[in-house]
Parts: sequence; structure tokens; C-alpha cells
Amino acid sequence: MSFPTSPEAMSPAWLADKLGQGPDTLRGFTAARVGTGQMCDSFRLTLDWADGIDAPTTIIAKCPSHDEASRNIAKLTGTYIKEVSWYRELAAESGVPAPTCYFHAIEDDEVEFVLLLSDLAPARQGDQLAGRNLDGLVPCIEAVAKLHAHLWNDPGLADMPWLARDNGDLIRAMFPQLYLGFRERYAERLSPDVLDLGAGIVDRLDAYLSREPAARSLVHGDLRIDNILFAPDGGACWLVDWQTLGSGSGATDLAYLVGTSIADPFERATADRPAFDHWIAALRAEGVNPAVDALWTDYRIGALSGYFMAVFASMSVERTARGDEMFAVMAERPAKQALALGSLDLL
Repeated sequence: MSFPTSPEAMSPAWLADKLGQGPDTLRGFTAARVGTGQMCDSFRLTLDWADGIDAPTTIIAKCPSHDEASRNIAKLTGTYIKEVSWYRELAAESGVPAPTCYFHAIEDDEVEFVLLLSDLAPARQGDQLAGRNLDGLVPCIEAVAKLHAHLWNDPGLADMPWLARDNGDLIRAMFPQLYLGFRERYAERLSPDVLDLGAGIVDRLDAYLSREPAARSLVHGDLRIDNILFAPDGGACWLVDWQTLGSGSGATDLAYLVGTSIADPFERATADRPAFDHWIAALRAEGVNPAVDALWTDYRIGALSGYFMAVFASMSVERTARGDEMFAVMAERPAKQALALGSLDLL
């Protein structure tokens, strides 16, 4: 390969060059694993520069997963090429708060890749298990509205082959079997109504996958707080982990965020419409004129997406104790949301 795909394979001279410095300016560096992502490996690199060098002292390196199963599913679904392409083609002009990319590369096999990104510390990753209340999600709603508004109903979305690739046949083949494994794994952890929601999705899978949204835009696709970095005071955030970037309904992103994030069942039961209305206002502030009623239908159907992702991801990546509980929560919260919104009935 023409580039390294792990910190062990990186040299100080190579890193210095990619950060715009001379080959002898970086004396050395250390690497420490960061994040809880299960689809790829992320490291914080602490850089020891020669005196007088004006360059970042820490950066984040994203590399392929050490787990073979995760690498295989990444290849099947185009996970890595989507994230690299986000930084290569869209991030800088989108206006979305996200890390700066210093270097990106990916091989033709769409598995071997590397990203060098700005380190946003002291911003901290959200905690999926602890959750976040609606007030705490407001910066996220405003940030993702910028993503949705950037290419709202733009026909150019269809001209990006890495974005427009259709995984529908793969999902139709895999999801029913993955759901059976999910149901068995979580039989003692999740209630019958939550488990049965998955059977309803399987029964309506074609309708779910083929439905055309009211408006088409860029969508993050995995907008949960584990994939968002928050400023220490909670007043600002940055969206990260662009491996599920796609084209679809922005209302689905929003329903996914609300459904997977709010831990308190009483607050979650009343959060959907206020969150949706705030998103509509944020879109209007970005110059979009949204069709509110049609997008509310998208939102209600989009509540299924958190559960759908929990089934698909939990059975496709390396299994960990935290991952098991995270995916259980990720199914349970949006399942309750979808049941309350009558999401399956709309299909």
C-alpha cells in the first residue's frame, strides 16, 4: 500500500508531511485508542514537534477495524468509502460542525484506509447508555439541519456513486436472519413488544426499504450521541463517524437521534413533536421551505430506523459487553417511540 493503515506503520516523517511540515520536524509520537466505535479503530496521536513548529499537538487517526467481521461488513456496505468521501468531497463546503481532515486515503478494495482528523478535545463523546435530554439535543438538531439543508432535494445526490449505491438487496437478504439472532440474544433483556417490533419490520421490509421520502437530502444515518462530540458546557457539538452517510429523509435522522438518545421514558413520550418543530425552524433558517406534514410522516416512519440499526449492527460487528447493552438500549428506546407513533401502521 502507498499509505499506512495503523499507528504502528506510521513514521514521524510521513505524519509531518501530511500535516504540512518538513520531514525532520516531528521528533516522535505516541498513540492511544479512543472512542467506542466497533466498525473501525480510532487513535489519538500525541505529536512531539521540534521547537518552533506551529502544528497541532494531537490529532485523531481513523483506521480499518482490527476485527475481520467488522472489516467484511464495512466492505459489503461501503462503510469506509462513505466516510472518506465525506471528508474528501463534502465536509468543507457543508457548513456542518465536524472535524477538519488533514489527510485521507483509501485503497481500491474499499477496506484499507486512513483518515487524519483534528482532535476536538476537550469536547467529549456523548454517552449512549446515559442518554441526553431534549434540551441537550438542541445543538445536535441545529447541526444536523445544516447537513440536511446543504443539498436539500438536489438532483446531484444521484451523481455520487459512493453515496447512491443501493444496498437494498443485501439488506433484504441479511436482515431477517440477523433479526432471528438478535431476538435470541436479547430474549431475556428486552420485553416482548420490543422484540415483536422487529418481526413487524421483517414483514414490511420491502415497503420500508423502497419508500420514497417526502424530501431527499444528505443523511448521517447513525445520528446517536455516541457519534457526536459535545463541548464541555454542552452548548456546541460536532458530528463524527460518517460511515453511514447516505441520501434519504432528514426527518429519519432526527427521529433516530431523539429515539435513541432520551433515556427518561416520560420525557421521550413528549419529545417528538417539539424536536421536530425545532428542526423545521432550523431548516427554514438555512433557507429551506419544508413540507411539514409530509416530513412528519417521514419522522414517524423514521422512528423505526434506530431499532433497525440496532439489529443490523449488533449482529454484524465484534461483540463486547458494552456493545451488547448499547444495542439493547438502542433497540428499546426507539421501539417504544415507534410503538407510540404508530410507525408500522404507516407502512
